[in-house]
Order: sequence, then structure tokens, then C-alpha cells
Amino acid sequence: MNSTGSITTAAHLESLQWKPRDLPGHIGQIGPMWTRKEPEGWAYGLLCESKHLNPAGVMHGGVTTSLLDHAISAVAWETAGRLPCLTVQLDTHFLAPVAEGQFAEVRVKVNSRSRSLMFLYGEMVVNGTLSATTQAVMKIMAAART
Repeated sequence: MNSTGSITTAAHLESLQWKPRDLPGHIGQIGPMWTRKEPEGWAYGLLCESKHLNPAGVMHGGVTTSLLDHAISAVAWETAGRLPCLTVQLDTHFLAPVAEGQFAEVRVKVNSRSRSLMFLYGEMVVNGTLSATTQAVMKIMAAART
């Protein structure tokens, strides 16, 4: 559902400059992942479909966590100069449910970093309502030697 209460469609997202991304691996199984370049950085999103629902009829917590972890990992990777980053810790708080047809948007900020660790914060918003937050610690991996 969008801000008017109707179900969000792919065409509506594309009209708002969101782009669908078919990605490999786990995130590809729950996707498509949607991305949008914004002045502050990248935003990530997922359109909640029936395959994302838990028995209570709302987005499964594992789907929410996967979306947040993917967004955090992408921001960490970019910030680390495109070096691989692994999730060390991911603390997620579920604040409001996401219904089928709603679009969950995630934005991430880097709080601080050292040479080998990065500390990030992410928020998931649905129709202007904060739905989940997460704090993460990411391990920056060294570049492969050839």
C-alpha cells in the first residue's frame, strides 16, 4: 500500500525512480530488491508479497532481517572501498507490521569505523511509519592477494 492506502505496484515504484534488481543468492530468492539513488546515498526496498508473509499474515521477521542485512552490507561494502564485509552482529527491533502490498524502504548510515570494523544503523519505513531498526557491526575483509 502506498501513502494513499492502495496497494503499491511495480509500475508505481518505477514512476518514483525505484529500480528492480534481480540479485543472486539468498536475497534473489526473496526479491526483487528495489534500489534508488538519493542525495544522501542509496535506498533499498522490498515490495511485500504473499511469499514474504508469516502465519499471522504480515512480513516474516526473517524477511525483514534479510532486507536490513542486505542494505547494511551494501552500504558497508561501498564505504569500505568495495571490499567484502561480513556481518558480525545484527540487532533488529521490530516496531510495526508490514502487510502484503506494502513497500518497505531501508536507509542506512555509517556511525563509525575502524580499520577492520564498521558500525552502522538502519531504518525500515513503510508508508512513513518506522517499521524496524537495526544496529550492525560489520567486519571489513582484506583484499585478496594475487
